[in-house]
Amino acid sequence: MIKYNCLNPIADVGLNNLEADKYEKTDNADEADVILVRSAAMHDMTFSDNLMAVARAGAGVNNIPLDACAKQGIVVFNTPGANANAVKELVIAGILLASRDIVGGVNWGLANRDDENLAKTVEKSKKQFAGNEIRGKKLGVIGLGAIGVLVANAAVALGMEVYGCDPFISIENAWKLSEKVKHVNTREEIFTTCDYITVHVPLLDDTRKMINKETLSMMKDGVVILNYARDLLVDEEAMAEALESGKVKRYMTDFVNPNTVRMTNTVATPHLGASTKESEDNCAVMAVREIKEYIENGNIVNSVNYPALDAGICRMPCRICILHKNIPNMLSRFTAAIAGLNVNIENMYNKSRGDYAYSVLDVAAKVDDKTVSELKGIEGVLKIRVLQ
Repeated sequence: MIKYNCLNPIADVGLNNLEADKYEKTDNADEADVILVRSAAMHDMTFSDNLMAVARAGAGVNNIPLDACAKQGIVVFNTPGANANAVKELVIAGILLASRDIVGGVNWGLANRDDENLAKTVEKSKKQFAGNEIRGKKLGVIGLGAIGVLVANAAVALGMEVYGCDPFISIENAWKLSEKVKHVNTREEIFTTCDYITVHVPLLDDTRKMINKETLSMMKDGVVILNYARDLLVDEEAMAEALESGKVKRYMTDFVNPNTVRMTNTVATPHLGASTKESEDNCAVMAVREIKEYIENGNIVNSVNYPALDAGICRMPCRICILHKNIPNMLSRFTAAIAGLNVNIENMYNKSRGDYAYSVLDVAAKVDDKTVSELKGIEGVLKIRVLQ
């Protein structure tokens, strides 16, 4: 029986796919074989030796200690694309809110709701909330992953002139991208060209505070910046200065903090990007599917700390799954340990990712405890599972 623990509420539409005869829910994370999580912080947690996998029901994994998990042979999964449509819709809403001062107008209405001559006052006051249309305006999309592609295509449909930048765009996303999106090679081309700029990239050394004093100076006066990806992509001190000076017309962000709530001409939402029922359901279903594929077949799909490997469904009497360091001659050591059984290795798969690797061996007979112990004793092996 595989025990799983949920650090956050996970939608039942996903959990219901964990069959009761194979999986059992536990409230004790220390005894769990699998952990499912959304936003709970895991960096201060210690992990038991029996923990095999962590599945993040969402895309971002900043709350999970990836390298610490990798060192213990714990595979970490995420669910890229499962919440993409929800984030896309919020970004489009952000573009519209930035163009038309809807928030200001609503707040004005609430502040004047006791005015007996409200209808007349409206006619005198509404001009202060005048905005502009987005049709024909230039939108720059930095990062053309699952979300960025959807944003770009939606903006094209709304009549915007869209520019996209992503040197690492996947073939799949390139096929999905509208032919009307103009591809540029550098972020600087986006910064100097566009009226609206939205960022959809992970937080890396190269992207940390990519919107800063220097890059803001390249932009058009009155530019609108949208950040629904990661808070640290923007240098908030530089953004506050740019808003005060009018260099930036509006800053739309999904990250409320003591800085953003005090910035002028800023609409900050409390991390609502994936906060839809549909998104939570999609993430739960995808996370559970990844967990089951790994637990039952040893296949890794959408891991963020180990390589992807699909060995299909095991048709052999035994499948040996080995998480190990990416060092030379590991495969020869594995095969030498199994040679003593005098059985064939029917299929062998190996993938590496940075310092870590994953090997799967399909064997024509069940392996004994001695062989498993010998495999575990090989230097560099972090965790081994035998499916038989």
